[in-house]
Amino acid sequence: MKNHLTSQASKAGHESVRRHNLSLVLRTVRDEGEVTRARVASLVGLTRAAVSSLVEELLALDCVSESGKTSSGSAGRPGTVLKLSRTGPAGLGVEINIDYVSVCAVDLTGTDRVRVTEHTDHRGVPPAEVLAHAARLTNRVIASTREQELRVVGVELALPGLVSGGVVRQAPNLGWSRVAAEGIFGQALSTLRPAGRALAVGSDNEANLAALAELWFGGLGGVRTFLYLTGEIGVGGALVVNGEMMRGAHGFAGEIGHMVVDPQGPLCRCGAHGCLEQYAGRAALLRAAGIDPDTGVRGIAELEQRATAGEARAVGALHEAGDRLGVVLAGAVNLFDPEAVVLGGIYRTLMPWLEESADAQLTARVVSGRWHENGSRLRASSLSGDAARGAAARVVHEVLENPAAYAAR
Repeated sequence: MKNHLTSQASKAGHESVRRHNLSLVLRTVRDEGEVTRARVASLVGLTRAAVSSLVEELLALDCVSESGKTSSGSAGRPGTVLKLSRTGPAGLGVEINIDYVSVCAVDLTGTDRVRVTEHTDHRGVPPAEVLAHAARLTNRVIASTREQELRVVGVELALPGLVSGGVVRQAPNLGWSRVAAEGIFGQALSTLRPAGRALAVGSDNEANLAALAELWFGGLGGVRTFLYLTGEIGVGGALVVNGEMMRGAHGFAGEIGHMVVDPQGPLCRCGAHGCLEQYAGRAALLRAAGIDPDTGVRGIAELEQRATAGEARAVGALHEAGDRLGVVLAGAVNLFDPEAVVLGGIYRTLMPWLEESADAQLTARVVSGRWHENGSRLRASSLSGDAARGAAARVVHEVLENPAAYAAR
């Protein structure tokens, strides 16, 4: 029995090492862009024979491709070039927000390959109906990925609320409470794909996933600790510390939209009074500018047009929202001391009118006096920083960490 157990432990240890090395080689190919087997061996510290064996496995998994010839610059045969495959495994992200669903497929290079967005108001609609609609849209995108020789290996849901263990604990703007989103969505998708293999489904808060997209694909440069805000109907937030999401004790950190600006202020859907969302959320912004809040994204476009034309009420509404944002952000900066504050969602395009008043509050209230020490720390998100892409990319990152686990999928 002892020898049997020792043999099992030895096998498990060998498999663990191989999984680690397989991921190490794959991530090295990703980091280098194009690289020879010999170069990979020198970078990771493995023998050329070991790297060749691992590369053959990655080729079989369709995680890498090999083509062309490149000179090593030294004596010996030129090597073929390895790079991440543009076919094979792909991640799929599904953002379900208050008034739209967006589905995005991303390949191992992090490139958007398919994206579909449909605008529809989900307020008051039963959760199962919303999730079934998202599953139908997802199934369409999966069909499109197959046409591009991509194989979706997992789906991540981006949801606007408190998400834990696959359940939306609370999403005030949707009116959801304790909705088992992962299970309902997964069942709806499986029903649409009776002959297909069941896909792994994960979920997270949409602001968290948008922040990860900004970290992985945005223009942050060397910034690894930042506060991310996304403005839609609600106001979401996420804090990334040293490249990792800070989640808090129960996974609900970052709900900055429900930080109180004025305890005597208007009632929020969460049940409290005077939350930031009631001053800087989309409906509040449009209402203050004299635009019908039910016009949604069209209303934001109109607000931007009016502000560009210098209309006093529009500019004033944005200035006031920026002021309230700055007050709340200053408190967060004093508490967490991030390198940067990134504004996404509707705030990205409205940044020219929000920035001055928000920055004034940050300058006045950040106690270290170092808000502008290294240039402006308040910045707009990049075009790449959206929740659907972040969700899809999370699946891809899991593949990069353990490619063998996704072979069967």
